[in-house]
Amino acid sequence: MKAFKISGSFKKGKRERQKFKIEVAAENEEAATQKVLSTLGSRHRLNRKEISIDEISGISGDEITSHVVRYLTEGSR
Repeated sequence: MKAFKISGSFKKGKRERQKFKIEVAAENEEAATQKVLSTLGSRHRLNRKEISIDEISGISGDEITSHVVRYLTEGSR
């Protein structure tokens, strides 16, 4: 698995948007995108169209801050 950092925003109210940055472990960018959409949708009761992703970037092992993502990426080596 690879580590990805995904940033974007989602609808918070009628006119507000909440920015986010999330690290996920996934096989590729498409799987990472689906994981973020699923996670944010379930946590905040959002539809996928209410979430906009601005940037997806792969990150190396030194840049990972999430313990779960570090475990998942290093455990698959």
